[in-house]
Amino acid sequence: MARKTSTAATPALRVLGTHNVEFALYEFVGNTHDFGATAVAELAQHGIEPDQVFKTLVVDLTAGVGSRRSLGVCCIPVPEKLSLKKAARGFNVPKVVMAGRHDAEKSSGYVAGGISPIGQKNPLPTLIDETALLWNTVCVSGGRRGIDVALNPHDLAELTSATFVDLV
Repeated sequence: MARKTSTAATPALRVLGTHNVEFALYEFVGNTHDFGATAVAELAQHGIEPDQVFKTLVVDLTAGVGSRRSLGVCCIPVPEKLSLKKAARGFNVPKVVMAGRHDAEKSSGYVAGGISPIGQKNPLPTLIDETALLWNTVCVSGGRRGIDVALNPHDLAELTSATFVDLV
């Protein structure tokens, strides 16, 4: 897998370069809705299976209680739906809910549809669905709509201090 660089480096791409991680960069025209479906369709043209493309979901570990939020990240295959119960078990909390868009964007430093688990402004506890281990490479957002990076799931876990668990 060749390491490629982009002229518009995002924090995620800078982290990959700093840590000398091998990755492939895929750029395509992003849109303002159906981010995952767009990525799956574009990456399919490069022989990447839908279950290899992972979406980054930010969850609220405090389940909306109180004014101070504690957030976490879940990476799951785009075609799948996150099990909030499994995510709660993975984070060892009683309950999780999806974080609000504003909270997710403010914490990560990325715009919704381009939130990468890598290079977040405020690194969060991260879980990756265990199906990632079925692949030599998985794709995640590169930190901007229309940019995905393919990398080894173990490298992804190391860069994000993540744990592999069943999330779907």
